Amino acid sequence: MRILIVGAGAVGGYFGGRLLEKGIDVTFLVREGRKKQLEQTGLIIESVHGNLNLTPKMILSGEGAEAFDLILVSTKAYHLEGAIESFREYVGETTAILPLLNGISHFERLTAEFGEERVIGGLCFIETTLDSKGRIIQTSAKHDLVFGERTGERTERILKIEDAFIGTKVGYRLSDNINRDLWNKYLFIATMSGITTLMRAPIGPIREEPSGRAVIAKLLEEIVSVMKRAGAPFADDAVGQQMNQIDSLGFAMKSSMQRDMEKLSQVEAEHLHGYLLDIAHRKDIPVSALGAVYANLKIYERSL
Repeated sequence: MRILIVGAGAVGGYFGGRLLEKGIDVTFLVREGRKKQLEQTGLIIESVHGNLNLTPKMILSGEGAEAFDLILVSTKAYHLEGAIESFREYVGETTAILPLLNGISHFERLTAEFGEERVIGGLCFIETTLDSKGRIIQTSAKHDLVFGERTGERTERILKIEDAFIGTKVGYRLSDNINRDLWNKYLFIATMSGITTLMRAPIGPIREEPSGRAVIAKLLEEIVSVMKRAGAPFADDAVGQQMNQIDSLGFAMKSSMQRDMEKLSQVEAEHLHGYLLDIAHRKDIPVSALGAVYANLKIYERSL
């Protein structure tokens, strides 16, 4: 299987590096600056699961290459359009596209561009960052990747993708219900990023303050009501399950969106919270907490 990783950043670089470590045919589609950096240093991963220094195959967008069997996309939502243009020419008749973005709305864009049959469901749970030297730093035990056909079928291509990950140092899982998994992660991410950016604090102090905990619960209830109206396949106790997950987080845990704000970087306000708010407005669902989260993020964006 020939795999193209779009970018060699904190997420794509990590999972691509683990595949390359196993000996899978992996190519990274990178920009000129990152290409020069990796040519000088190699692809460096510093991880609790084992360090790596690899010599990756790389191409720049527009350079000749045959179509790939699998294209893994792990960009931020605000870079999706540029990513699509960069890998479009490497999509063939049987190419599968596996996005690892947070949220749901990117599936609409990818399927509109490449067709329903090419786009596989995928998500990941990993804490990684790219340091100032271009090294991928991964410090927590969790480095999980979940994927599956959005139809729920166990197709030949999805089994080949699973086979590529067998034997890697990745906590992979082939899902029979990737749509449910995607909505559950979206619910968690939208709530966690929403409350931590709104309060400008890690999750621990927020949930220990009674009024803060009440806001978490209200935000969860609002988002679940919106997602259910959008067809999300949640269990009846979805709010309780998510509160249990939030309670299990470390006291100092921050969302990646909060860390982006602290670095004065772009955030995925439209992709995550704006998408839900639009559904709420169209379906006349009251969402005061979600509205406050979105307003806070938009005010932040205007300050950049």
